[in-house]
This record gives sequence, C-alpha cells and structure tokens, in this order.
Amino acid sequence: MDKSKIIITFAAMDNYAVIFDMDGVIAHTNPHHAEAFKLFFDKYNVSYTDQEFEDHMYGKHNDYIMRYFFKRALSDAEIQHLADEKEALFREIYHANLTPIAGLPEFLSALKSQGFRLGVATSAPRANLDFILDGLALRPLMDSALSSEDVNAHKPDPEIYVKSAENLGVRSEDCVIFEDSFSGVTAATRAGAKVVGVLTSHTPGQLPPCQAYIHDYRDIDVARIHQLLTASHA
Repeated sequence: MDKSKIIITFAAMDNYAVIFDMDGVIAHTNPHHAEAFKLFFDKYNVSYTDQEFEDHMYGKHNDYIMRYFFKRALSDAEIQHLADEKEALFREIYHANLTPIAGLPEFLSALKSQGFRLGVATSAPRANLDFILDGLALRPLMDSALSSEDVNAHKPDPEIYVKSAENLGVRSEDCVIFEDSFSGVTAATRAGAKVVGVLTSHTPGQLPPCQAYIHDYRDIDVARIHQLLTASHA
C-alpha cells in the first residue's frame, strides 16, 4: 500500500467532523441522572417507574421531562426553576464520580491529530456541559460546544446537529455523530449524518438503525471513522 496516499487522505479530514452527544456518550452519567431524578421526584411526591425513565427521561429535554412527570400545567419559569434544582442535584451526586467513557480521551486526541473537527451537542443545560467538559479537561479538544440553550427545537429535532455542523464549517452529511438515545439517534439521522450508537444505556434493538455500534471507545478507531465518512463518496 502506498503510504503517501494514506497521508494525503487523512490530511483532508479537516473537511469532516465528529460530533458527540454528552450524557451516555462522553460520560456514563445516565445512572446518576436517574438517581438525581428519583430524589427530586420523591421530594415533590411525583410518581415514576423505571420504564417511564426509559421512555421519557433518557435523551429528553428537561422541558419535556418536567411536563410529563408532573402531569400538570407548568409555567416556563416554574420549569426552569425545577430543572435548575434537579441539575444542581445531579452535579452534586456525580462530582465524585466524574470520569470519561473508556478510551474517549485517546480517541479524541487521535481524531484531532488527523485533522478532524470535533464538537459536542447536548440537550443538557450549559451548566452541565461546562461541568463535564471542564471537569474532564476536554474543552481544548472541542471546536464547537452546544447545549440546550443554543437551540429552539430539541432532539429528536435535528437543529442542534445542523447548527453544530455549521459551527464546524462542514455539511451535516460530512459528520459522524455519536449518540446513545432513541431521540438522539433520530436527530442525528434527520440531520443526514452517519451515526454511531453508543450502547451505554440501550441495546441496538432499542435504537433506530445506526451505521456502527460501540460499547466504549476501545471499539472504534480513526480508520473506521474515515471509512464511515468516505464510503458514500467512493
């Protein structure tokens, strides 16, 4: 194989981007979110089941979650107050356990060294995004970082991924997106991106079809990302 061709191919990767959801994709936060929600709902005498968490919490925006579980009319101001309280509880619970999903820092560094543009796009509030990115020292690697405050429509709407691609200066069709939830995979697919399902909270059968699946970042490498992005252009 001509090594010079490999160098030329990978040098062109700055025309492509890899975008990561946060909860369940950058860090395995979902069990800690569930713990925080249980304490929070118990305080307010709000009923819930594990199946409801599966269907109506993972990958959802707080606006939807609060309206669903409280099952009464809530003003925007009340939702914001409740969401702020719950997310502060999550950060308190998760602070001592903050750790990236296995292999992520090395994978990000490898992508960056090959010229890929990197972004994070989450339905979580900015305070959580800052908490995770700064706590894991990942911010310097990210060329774009969007949270719930940066969009009008939330996943499964593709807005956050379309906007992330624009921030990164690429087409959404030239992105690989890592997602772990049904609504997140749906949003990424609607944006026209290639999708890698991260199986931290779901099985492949519980997600819409993805181009690849991983349990953690030891299951994938830069060559596989290159393959996903260039297959449709071959």
